[in-house]
Amino acid sequence: MAALATAAMTSEAMPKVFDLTKPQPTYNDSIGYGYDINTKSRKDGDGFYFSIKVPDGNYLVTVTLGSKKHPAVTCVRAESRRLMIENCKTKKKELQTFSFVVNKRSPYINEKMNVRLKPREHDYLNWDDRLTLEFNGENPAVTSIEIQPASDGVRTVYLCGNSTVVDQNSEPYASWGQMVTRWFGNNVAISNHAESGLTAGSFLAGNRLEKILTTLKKGDYVFCEFGHNDQKEKGAGAGAWYNFQYNLKIFIDKVRAKGADIVFCTPTQRRAWDKDNLHIIETHGDYPDAMRSVAQREHVPVIEIHDMTRTFFETLGYENSKLSLVHYPAGTWPGQDKALADNTHFNPYGAYEVAKMIVMGIKQLQLPGLADNILPDWQDFDPAQPDNFSAFKWYPAAVSDTTKPDGN
Repeated sequence: MAALATAAMTSEAMPKVFDLTKPQPTYNDSIGYGYDINTKSRKDGDGFYFSIKVPDGNYLVTVTLGSKKHPAVTCVRAESRRLMIENCKTKKKELQTFSFVVNKRSPYINEKMNVRLKPREHDYLNWDDRLTLEFNGENPAVTSIEIQPASDGVRTVYLCGNSTVVDQNSEPYASWGQMVTRWFGNNVAISNHAESGLTAGSFLAGNRLEKILTTLKKGDYVFCEFGHNDQKEKGAGAGAWYNFQYNLKIFIDKVRAKGADIVFCTPTQRRAWDKDNLHIIETHGDYPDAMRSVAQREHVPVIEIHDMTRTFFETLGYENSKLSLVHYPAGTWPGQDKALADNTHFNPYGAYEVAKMIVMGIKQLQLPGLADNILPDWQDFDPAQPDNFSAFKWYPAAVSDTTKPDGN
């Protein structure tokens, strides 16, 4: 509790508006704000990280982008590479202001319980005591940052799942959970509790749903995507039609007991082709149907990313579908001495496209409070007509790690 109290006092004492046209300190806990990660100091036009020490909660962040000195393209991401503002172009002397909500959390649940983090998660920006913003792009320009607690009326969407959902901390991996943030503004917060390698059962055993329940309220949503790793569980009761369905029912009952709504997302396809390299073959066994069966019985809305990602891969074709996943020749990333050929985990382009499938599913289901809060620049998406890979622009973060995430 002492750590939380310190964070709260620091939050109350610190400035709420940071003028980045003036010198700012390097982050340390005693100050509670400043340039962070690899940013010791910065020159105009450099990318950088900036952190503010705050308690758990949703925060309204307002950024003013642009420079009096030069044109810029600025991308804003939060915590572990959550895309908030996509490549804002400003002319010399032009300023643009944007607001969005960032969910910040720690592993703390109560005096006797924490989330059981995996060792790799201790380095994630998602689970520390500060809210971190990443500014990237082509000659990026940031004039000011303002942060304040979000209103109680903000609707929070909690994400549960595995490596295809998690906020991947490092390049070149990415997942839809950290891209879907881009299409929601002031009225929706995304709180991503997924982690690589998890099943529905291990998510529950790791106290992750318990963490969600501490702040879950009426009007919030819990999205669940499982199936990838569940099918590899062994032992008594394992299988799609018993343990898996049983665990999904636990999610439903506990979420609804809080007055919140639950949505299922069938698992993303693996890039597994038939012998003619024309069609994606089913690798998830009965798990998608088991999820659909529970959803039908319990009246849970379903977003069919299983079907949409199949269409997506088949539209791209055997070779071009590699462009959406972590397929890179040796030497593409620092310390990468072997080629990467991962047919499960998405790169930023693939994650961006899957996130569009999620938003399209939200719109088709007309989910209250979400479908009506999609940003005005949204354009409807068809996985049979995906975005051109060559037109997608992603500015890599400063942190990369080619270690394959848990799960497959």
